[in-house]
Amino acid sequence: MIFNYPNGRRFTQTSEKQETFRKKEKNFTYSNRGMTLEEDLNETNRFYLENNIAVIHKKPTPVQIVQVDYPKRSAAVIKEAYFKQASTTDYNGIYRGRYIDFEAKETKFESSFPLKNFHEHQINHMKAVLAHDGICFVIIRFSSFEKVFFLPAEHLLIYWKRMSDGGRKSITFEEINDNSHALSLGFRPRIDYIKVIDDLYSFH
Repeated sequence: MIFNYPNGRRFTQTSEKQETFRKKEKNFTYSNRGMTLEEDLNETNRFYLENNIAVIHKKPTPVQIVQVDYPKRSAAVIKEAYFKQASTTDYNGIYRGRYIDFEAKETKFESSFPLKNFHEHQINHMKAVLAHDGICFVIIRFSSFEKVFFLPAEHLLIYWKRMSDGGRKSITFEEINDNSHALSLGFRPRIDYIKVIDDLYSFH
């Protein structure tokens, strides 16, 4: 089966041997400094769910099927499909009766975070969530020195407008540090962003 990304680049399936090597390489790369941001957040959300704290899940990546074969009447085989560009954010759910919606991003840059990591439709989605009194934010990881931040969407929208008005196309590390809440890596949960929500919205 052929999968293609939104930009037309083909998705290739690795062999079992390559996958084993990739896992070993990944385990080595992330030793002593945690997993990828997505893995950390998925583990965190499992902890919240298992302990009846919150119900928050990662949204599945939408797929557009373009070619299907029917070798048997009772079975269909997908021959080609495309990963569609997500129209909203990565995660959503509910916590203490409030709707939670957030995006997760990583960068290897040390001095700034490029705003090109976001798309116009995601920004519009965040605006809509805030307009309906939802809790919306971005979790950003600077992977080069393992810093993780909780940036409220209200601040992201300010920087996005600055770029739209002809200003800089990134958020400086200092701006993120000043307007975000630092998140430390723990054991369970891995990234306790609910604690920040408790502090910001007086959920105690």
